[in-house]
Amino acid sequence: MHETTQVQAGDDTPRASGWCSWHSGNAEGIRLITVYEQGSGSGGHLFACGPCRKEHGLVPFADQP
Repeated sequence: MHETTQVQAGDDTPRASGWCSWHSGNAEGIRLITVYEQGSGSGGHLFACGPCRKEHGLVPFADQP
């Protein structure tokens, strides 16, 4: 059985909102998925909302080994 280390957010817990890179739109509950570096540039990051994380099997960056 798969166990998660995440605690479910309660009604009073703030949730992040922003741009989901997978469906290219604003969403609630986004999580950081990928951070990438560039040699001389600023690099970047990709966020995904809950439905996109589930649909694409994405693991949030903080939960990756």
